[in-house]
Amino acid sequence: QVQLVESGGGLVQPGGSLRLSCAASGITFSRDAMNWYRQAPGKQRELVASITSGTNTNYADSVKGRFTISRDNAKNTVYLQMNSLKPEDTAVYYCHTIISYMNHWGQGTQVTVSS
Repeated sequence: QVQLVESGGGLVQPGGSLRLSCAASGITFSRDAMNWYRQAPGKQRELVASITSGTNTNYADSVKGRFTISRDNAKNTVYLQMNSLKPEDTAVYYCHTIISYMNHWGQGTQVTVSS
C-alpha cells in the first residue's frame, strides 16, 4: 500500500524559510519521480516542483530561485526547501507520485506565510 506522509508545514513570516518532508512507503522509491503540489483557498491545485529518479528537477515559474526539491533515496524521503517565502505561497502542500498510472497523494501540510 502506497503511503505518502508530509511534515514540516507551519506559520512563517514573509522572507522566512521552511523545509517540507515527504516520507514514502510501499513504493520502490528510488525508481519513482516525486512531485510537490499546492492548493490555495479558492484556487486549483498546482504543480510546484518535480524531481525524477535521476534527480532532474523542474519548478513552477513562481517558485524558481526560491524553492529547491531534493530526495534522499536511503530514507525514502523527498524534501522541498522553501526560502524567501511570500504571502502568496500560503497553501496546503501535497506530496504526489504516480505508480502504475495511478495518482497517489499525501494528506497535505499547511504552509501559512503571514506577518
